[in-house]
Amino acid sequence: MNQRTDYDGAWKEALELYLQPLLEFCFPDVAENINWHEPIEFLDKELQEVTRNSKLGKQRVDKLVRVIRKDGRKECILIHVEVQSWVDKDLPLRMYRYHHRIADRYDESVVSLAILADEKPRWRPDTYEERLWGYELRFRYPVCKLMDFGRNWRWLEEQRNPAAVVIAAYLATQRTRRDMSQRQRMKWELTRRLYERGYSKEEVLNLFRLIDWLMRLPDENEVEFRKQLVEYEKEKTMPYVTSIERLGRKEGLQKALRAAIVEVLEARFSSVPGELKANVDAIADEQELRRLHRKAVLVPSIEEFEREF
Repeated sequence: MNQRTDYDGAWKEALELYLQPLLEFCFPDVAENINWHEPIEFLDKELQEVTRNSKLGKQRVDKLVRVIRKDGRKECILIHVEVQSWVDKDLPLRMYRYHHRIADRYDESVVSLAILADEKPRWRPDTYEERLWGYELRFRYPVCKLMDFGRNWRWLEEQRNPAAVVIAAYLATQRTRRDMSQRQRMKWELTRRLYERGYSKEEVLNLFRLIDWLMRLPDENEVEFRKQLVEYEKEKTMPYVTSIERLGRKEGLQKALRAAIVEVLEARFSSVPGELKANVDAIADEQELRRLHRKAVLVPSIEEFEREF
């Protein structure tokens, strides 16, 4: 399984659902200067245009968001957030180039942020530099190293910020890569706390979807986990996750996966034939959709992807 692809999908949804909590948790100085009472604008298509011709590797988890400053000047600020799940020597150059391209295209102030979600403690790239014949350029951007939060696990679990829940689920997935029984126990603890902290029903459903997405279990462990969850919900008379809404969310996930496949293909190959889109829309199996999503990210040509059908 290409875990990286699954991580990317979960992080993309987390950024869309919990941008403010994530910035407050990972970049508090940035979040403090944003007027969250004003609407924010996600610029996904615009970011695709800016990065379309990049030669810096495969598509990654990037978000471009327009926000309003808090200091009363009503000035728009563009925030570029990248989640980097593995060590990539090109990250500093990419952060600089994307920052420059975004600023040049929109003529607005840009803040570039990197969330480092890898497992290498000493890898903390926060600067891009160039020097030649007296010329010097230095571009520095804020970074948040997720594994730092795992050093105080009890503190992380006690945080009510929904971003802390997502980060804890992600770190737990990394820790339990070779121990599915331990992953099942940690998944249960994170899920149980959703009910105990007074989250709304919508918050429980959204956070559980992300936990479930990140902390995937083998069938045997998943069956045991579901039984435990059913019994707990009966005891608490809070049938959130195991209710009929679970089916609706599954259909929503399938729809999101279909859209993600087409989006990746369009970003990489500019256009997608209508027949191919129809073939993707006809697939209902979640595992098959996840496989095709990974294929869309890695396949060298759209013709090869079409041969999947």
